[in-house]
Amino acid sequence: PDLLPACNGEITTMSFLQDIVDILLQYVVKSFDRSTKVIDFHYPNELLQEYNWELADQPQTLEEILLNCRTTLKYAIKTGHPRYFNQLSTGLDMVGLAADWLTSAANTNMFTYEIAPVFVLLEYVTLRKMREMVGWPGGCGDGIFSPGGAISNMYAMLIARFKMFPEVKEKGMAAIPRLVAFTSEHSHFSVKKGAAALGIGTDSVILIRCDERGKMIPSDLERRILEAKQKGFVPFLVSATAGTTVYGAFDPLIAIADICKKYKIWMHVDGAWGGGLLMSRKHKWKLNGVERANSVTWNPHKMMGVPLQCSALLVREEGLMQSCNQMHASYLFQQDKHYDLSYDTGDKALQCGRHVDVFKLWLMWRAKGTTGFEAQIDKCLELAEYLYNKIKNREGYEMVFDGKPQHTNVCFWYIPPSLRSMDDNEERTSRLTKVAPVIKARMMEYGTTMVSYQPLGDKVNFFRMVISNPAATHQDIDFLIDEIERLGQDL
Repeated sequence: PDLLPACNGEITTMSFLQDIVDILLQYVVKSFDRSTKVIDFHYPNELLQEYNWELADQPQTLEEILLNCRTTLKYAIKTGHPRYFNQLSTGLDMVGLAADWLTSAANTNMFTYEIAPVFVLLEYVTLRKMREMVGWPGGCGDGIFSPGGAISNMYAMLIARFKMFPEVKEKGMAAIPRLVAFTSEHSHFSVKKGAAALGIGTDSVILIRCDERGKMIPSDLERRILEAKQKGFVPFLVSATAGTTVYGAFDPLIAIADICKKYKIWMHVDGAWGGGLLMSRKHKWKLNGVERANSVTWNPHKMMGVPLQCSALLVREEGLMQSCNQMHASYLFQQDKHYDLSYDTGDKALQCGRHVDVFKLWLMWRAKGTTGFEAQIDKCLELAEYLYNKIKNREGYEMVFDGKPQHTNVCFWYIPPSLRSMDDNEERTSRLTKVAPVIKARMMEYGTTMVSYQPLGDKVNFFRMVISNPAATHQDIDFLIDEIERLGQDL
């Protein structure tokens, strides 16, 4: 009760916030200290029992509140640690962090220029710049920052459906034919999730076969489109993936664009993971054809290291998002305001309340320039290549697919000594299935590093190493390999 806006609360407030900042700064410094653990792992029931997390009727002292903050960070996963490789979003950017703090202090909502003037203008400028990098002339089109790639992909589906059948907005799905969407068998689960949420249904998402590198096969796409049309279904969207979650594969966008043009289908590119490569002159060829898409998802919170969350949906046709989503709520979007109403972007969003996500990206872009992002991304790709070159012929390692990875995803099995001379039979397969989960559990118990694993199709559990943290070095890659061998020797 002694903090602002309490009477004479200034001194208490300043010292409280100063203490909080000190706790945060210590955590930031620790995040980059390789001698600290990535994770102090406890099982859920242990953590629940060790501390009192319950909410009470009576207030706690500020000392106890500071202790709560320290405890929370004690068990937080250090996602900025150079040896944290578990997710597509890693790292901790200092300018991005500063921007996030500022955003929280400003604490406003993105729906109108009236209450978020600078933020709304920065969103306008930043989205236009991103559309320019996609290759749309003069950065034309539209877009929005949304709460993550899954929602961005859902927006694409929503807008594609509206473009083909605008009456769906008022009349619902009963008024239109049965729709079908197409995406690769390696695509992100959010495509099906969006179809479920929009009432299109997961059965209406047709999975297209991939080649051995995880890229969609265009001839299979065309075959399935014709099949769907023969059944009387209406193909309305193809979601191509630029940087798949597991393999980091880039679908052949030019061939897919040709097919979409031929059959008049909306082409969406899910570049949540691979979109960042547009910042790199050396690697952006992997997205050749993206400029022909009708919409693109791009998550700067992944490859570009912007703090969570920062995901953009970009749309080539201007005005479509607005007519698809607007509800004309007169208590928010008054039509007789004294400024240019085109800056009231709230009515083209699905959300009403919308967090300010743009400032982190904009401020980092100012601090690094496009060339800074480029250097950061090129470095991560170079580290992935270093890892690949190091393990492709190393004893005890088997690559999941042949050839140099296109993104920073390096997929491999670690084969413990006990399995190396075994014939490739059912017993070996069932033992290999258990190797990665055990090594991962041991990594977390020791707290030294974190790498993701998963099965895929007919392939049993394998490691998927991804690099998106510019703080990682060759030594961290060497450490990871040694650590996997140390933890897996006896299996």
